[in-house]
Amino acid sequence: MLKDLVAMRASSRIRPPRPHAPSGRKSHHGIVLIEVLVALLIFMFGILGFIGLQTALVRAESEANTRANAAYLASELIGRMWADISNLSSYAGTDSCSATSCTEWRDKLALLLPGATAAITVGTGTNAGNVSVRIQWALPGGSTHTYETQSNVSAKAAS
Repeated sequence: MLKDLVAMRASSRIRPPRPHAPSGRKSHHGIVLIEVLVALLIFMFGILGFIGLQTALVRAESEANTRANAAYLASELIGRMWADISNLSSYAGTDSCSATSCTEWRDKLALLLPGATAAITVGTGTNAGNVSVRIQWALPGGSTHTYETQSNVSAKAAS
């Protein structure tokens, strides 16, 4: 009986091989490589998108900086006009102005906004003291931008 029991246990341990069963490794051979390539492709598109976003942000920052410079320069010129109110008419002009502080301002304009032009209008008669400062510039490869501000620079406005 003991022999039968040992024989029965031994036979239960021996399992017949499965005929033509593919092993798990061979059926998935190459799938991991395809998954890695797809992951790399997705990663590359993400990096390219990030580079494009960074380029757009740098361009927008540059445009904002030039607009801020134009606003600063226009306000500075009006401040100079207030300080030199007796020579207000000498600030008028598009490409030249005779006031010393105006020529200094034009040098600053050329430094901060290369290629920019400024048109300064000073009112006369009933519009005496009304001034307009218009600054135009173009970014490389971009369209022309304009900043204009108007103010009343007169002894009457100060009192």
